[in-house]
Amino acid sequence: MMHYGFNRLGHFGGGGIYMILFWALIIVGIIYLISKSNISLQSNNKNQTNYSDNHQSRNPIEIAKERYAKGEIDREELNEIINELKK
Repeated sequence: MMHYGFNRLGHFGGGGIYMILFWALIIVGIIYLISKSNISLQSNNKNQTNYSDNHQSRNPIEIAKERYAKGEIDREELNEIINELKK
């Protein structure tokens, strides 16, 4: 005896296939979002590289003075850098 709406596997209208398709779409969507965020991160890294390239084109004495102001170098090192650059 066959019940209407059921296939021979006992699933109603192939619902198992729709469940697989549903989860496949969810997984593909997650992978897509992760790949987009990685592309975004890579472009941000390129922008930071361009930012540092712009700073490298500045006057070396200004950079040394900024390093001194940040406490990265002491006054003696600052004077040595300035004297060396003026040669």
